Amino acid sequence: MTTRRSTRRRPGLPTPAAAAAVALIVVGVGAIAVSSTAEPQPLASGYQALADDGSDLDPAAATSNAEGTFDVSRDFDRDLLERQAQQQAQQRDVALGQSGDDAIGDLVEKTQASAAKLKTNQWVLPVAGYRLTARFGQSSSLWATVHTGLDFAAPSGTTIVSVARGTVKEVSYAGAYGNRTVVTLEDGTEIWYCHQSATRVKPGDPVDPGQPIGNVGSTGNVTGPHLHLEVRPGGGSPVDPQVALAEHGVRA
Repeated sequence: MTTRRSTRRRPGLPTPAAAAAVALIVVGVGAIAVSSTAEPQPLASGYQALADDGSDLDPAAATSNAEGTFDVSRDFDRDLLERQAQQQAQQRDVALGQSGDDAIGDLVEKTQASAAKLKTNQWVLPVAGYRLTARFGQSSSLWATVHTGLDFAAPSGTTIVSVARGTVKEVSYAGAYGNRTVVTLEDGTEIWYCHQSATRVKPGDPVDPGQPIGNVGSTGNVTGPHLHLEVRPGGGSPVDPQVALAEHGVRA
């Protein structure tokens, strides 16, 4: 009688092709894991200021911001900063009547006449390197009334300049508005610059378009550093700053 021996088939070793396929799969999985890293969160929005007079607020409480308040990076958009800075400089030159055409023959007289007119009416951007956030007339739980100005979100310390020629009326702490500078223009219009981290002028000082008057900050009731700009014809009720700027040749 012949006895059969039972044999078990041993698993075969992977062929070179199979090993290569496994390696590719491992590499692919690693790549997926790396690429799944969460994208950076976009810049926070909502740099708004309370639009009341803040007379009932405790100044110490008003100037304190919640821990972890978002601040705009100083290099968050360098292209935007350069474009706005150039625009601001050009507007200032026009407002001050500085023109390269003054010495061109018979155009001198026309240029000077045009410059004289623009010198009275031309405004400039109040800051460079900004993003507009809260606009005039918007409503929010952050404000006691509708928003009465235009908010220019910018890094803390950004220079604020006077939008037009005038005289400094007031430099003081103003409750929800924080550190505020009020400039009265030649036609009686008041321009309010609010939430400043520092001021550079004092009451009675004359200012020209583009002249530094302070710095962007987070004083008062804010959710981040920005300039809250208000335009008040005759020192009365506020009007839309964006419209007022456009009427004086400035596109914000």
